Amino acid sequence: MQKVAFYTLGCKLNFAETSAIGRLFIEQGFVTVELEQRPHVFVINTCSVTENADHKCKKIVREALKVSPEAFIIVIGCYAQLKPHEIARIPGVDAVLGTNEKFKLLELITDFTKKQQEAIVQVAPIQEALTFSSSYSIADRTRTFLKVQDGCSYRCSFCTIPLARGISRSATIYDVVKQAHAIADKKVR
Repeated sequence: MQKVAFYTLGCKLNFAETSAIGRLFIEQGFVTVELEQRPHVFVINTCSVTENADHKCKKIVREALKVSPEAFIIVIGCYAQLKPHEIARIPGVDAVLGTNEKFKLLELITDFTKKQQEAIVQVAPIQEALTFSSSYSIADRTRTFLKVQDGCSYRCSFCTIPLARGISRSATIYDVVKQAHAIADKKVR
């Protein structure tokens, strides 16, 4: 049985997306574990807001390799979209997936065998990020967070969100309310 572990940096949106991606792995027969349980696959969902994003990412990759040297390490998230080739050069990283690709992870990568070659980099230009992938966190934090919007269409000089996540897009109000009711039926906060 294949084991997968996750580490999330950044905002509540990242936590919701990590949780949704975790459910995709479970649907494919993976078991979610903590890093200490030596996962076969380790997914790091990164942030680009802090200036320490690169240091944190490198540190987590080193920690993962120390515990599970044969783990297939995948980096996703905002930092992965903005600086994929920089991340690909981090020793131990096997794959880097951008904004458009992270929810297709299990379609794009079918072999999680660690190889000693260059990391797989699959990052489309951010202008191609036009779809909305519904996400919510559940059972991994005190509260459940439901994603209702992704990206931003404003271009504030200090903000990387439009560059890392693309233009503003969301689900329909009907779909958001339907999903909120489904989550509430599970008796979560």
